Amino acid sequence: MHDQAQRLRSMVAQANRAASGRETRVITISSGKGGVGKSNFTLNYALALAEQGKKVVILDADVGFANIDVLMGVKPKQTLAELIRKEATLWEILETGPMDIKFIAGGSGFQDLLDLQPEQFDYLVEQLGQLQGYADYVLIDTGAGLNAQSLRLILAADEIFVVLTPEPTSITDAYALIKMVVNRDPSAHLKLLVNRAQTVGEGREAADKVSLVAERFLNLKIPMLGILPDDPNVTKSVKQQIPFYIAHPETTASRSLKQMIQTQLHGEAEQDAPPKGMKQFLHRMVRLFR
Repeated sequence: MHDQAQRLRSMVAQANRAASGRETRVITISSGKGGVGKSNFTLNYALALAEQGKKVVILDADVGFANIDVLMGVKPKQTLAELIRKEATLWEILETGPMDIKFIAGGSGFQDLLDLQPEQFDYLVEQLGQLQGYADYVLIDTGAGLNAQSLRLILAADEIFVVLTPEPTSITDAYALIKMVVNRDPSAHLKLLVNRAQTVGEGREAADKVSLVAERFLNLKIPMLGILPDDPNVTKSVKQQIPFYIAHPETTASRSLKQMIQTQLHGEAEQDAPPKGMKQFLHRMVRLFR
């Protein structure tokens, strides 16, 4: 009965994907150092996309510091670890958050990726591949810094959002991450997100420091995704375990995020090439991991 139920869920999901005609865009959200608000941005960015009618799935791949579930006050029943151990299907570990966003809790799952047996890896790819057409966006919250797992996920994505703050160490570490990515893939699509800026000018200055060095030494122009202000309501929301986009929709950070989303969606609509999608992401990930 359990196997029949799994097959039925898979058939229904495939039918829904075929009917939706969605082009799934895979975005990794990364940072050169921890403590820059990367996970909080990922969650609220997902909610802002959902408000625009987009179907969003968050994959929490921040090894050792997975906390997307904590930020929204939702306790996951199962995590990616169960999927890797072939103890659950994608649809069994897919949890629901506010505004009907979906998320996959990381647990300790990604720590084991490099040591997977071939049949485990094939099962993981087959299961995650079902997100193609199910979601408009798959947002992957990677670990901070330059560990091997995060780098592989970053290199496989359609787009890479690099989150930094105006602090000198964050700026330096963001550039180090960008350099590592570009040395491996000069065609990588990167964007800068400056978080916790006291003013718009401070945010632009921080982004300019990264982009100017990247243009000079890497021959790369990195566009800016946007600037999020240092907003006290963001800290309050973290303590309350309620995303600031829901708890304080009219606060400065929420308004900035809404504008950022509108600009992003407009830019995507003008792109000629469609996103490579979840299946291509997984194919690239397989080549990088093996």
